[in-house]
Amino acid sequence: MEKLTWIKELVLAEQQMEDAGVVDMEAGFDPNRQVDEATYEFISDLKAAFVEAASAFNQLKGSTLGQIRIYGISKTKADFMLFRNGYKLIVSVRQPGVVTTSYSNAAAQYVPGTVAKPDDNKGADVLKASWGAFGQLIWTYNEHMINVDYLVRYYMSRFVKDSAR
Repeated sequence: MEKLTWIKELVLAEQQMEDAGVVDMEAGFDPNRQVDEATYEFISDLKAAFVEAASAFNQLKGSTLGQIRIYGISKTKADFMLFRNGYKLIVSVRQPGVVTTSYSNAAAQYVPGTVAKPDDNKGADVLKASWGAFGQLIWTYNEHMINVDYLVRYYMSRFVKDSAR
């Protein structure tokens, strides 16, 4: 029912109009709130996909040595990281409509809401929400639309290769 919250807003706006004679021309479409909600929905979807991929990796690997762990990051609403052999992949909400991914070793410090500064000169990747037709939010990387399955495949493959060293 979460996907239908905009309908609840329409009903409430109509009730307010009937009760007070006030018309809300933007009922059902608050762009700022939509971007904020979509950002946390996107990062939650990413986390679920990474959990599924890490679980499959760990199960097929068999050994507890070198397994991938996924942790939520405290004092954040939805940030998380993959951890393996002292190596991290951090996925973070930088601001509504902007999610970053960055790599670092275990010694690097992470500050919530910022881009981690990896010690190996690999910069953070920035995933951005942009408006499509009819108020649809589209997640992009370098202005190319993102497919979550391919994104997870790319980052998991890179993470496993880099953390094996």
